[in-house]
Amino acid sequence: MLGWEAHSSTVTTVPVRSAPDPVSVILADPASMPLQRVFKEASSPRRLPTCDPMDLHPDLVELAPLVGTWRGEGHGTYPTIEPFDYTEEVVFATVPTKPFLVYRQRTADATSGEPLHAESGYLRAAGPGRIEMTVAQPTGIAEVHAGTVSDGAFDLRSQAVVLTPTAKEVVTVHRHLVVEGDVLRYRLEMGAMGQPHQLHLEAELRRVDS
Repeated sequence: MLGWEAHSSTVTTVPVRSAPDPVSVILADPASMPLQRVFKEASSPRRLPTCDPMDLHPDLVELAPLVGTWRGEGHGTYPTIEPFDYTEEVVFATVPTKPFLVYRQRTADATSGEPLHAESGYLRAAGPGRIEMTVAQPTGIAEVHAGTVSDGAFDLRSQAVVLTPTAKEVVTVHRHLVVEGDVLRYRLEMGAMGQPHQLHLEAELRRVDS
């Protein structure tokens, strides 16, 4: 969700097809595909499969409101970039018998439709009212989060942000999501590029399936 990356580097997005195993899909390697085909397939309506509610692990009851495909619009700002608007698709998919959700996200420029950013990871149940999340980005950034869940509000704060040698500097990330029925709103704050921790992204998405 780090929108400033879209203004400074080329981002490859992972093509996603319906498959019986969303874990293998999310780990698909686009390196062997032409970049143009990667972008084309990433913008197709194919989605990670979500599982029947009967397959939901009992530890995921508090995470169940997130399950499905969400689409909507957001706005990004930060002192180091020009403000921008974007469209977004987010998927939270279950894996039968497993106590975690598979997470995938991608954004595009609201005006041109040009792909901006993509990331993927896992959201884990960590006990009553507690959650953990890992997020990997093709821009060389990996986040490890811990947080809380209560009545559809998910609050995640970075415990570690790991960077590759060429990645942009990110020090802290705070992800706050609220689900109310079929509406998901989120705020993402971060401290990066020598700037103090502050708001970076806000969006409102609507569930398009479950």
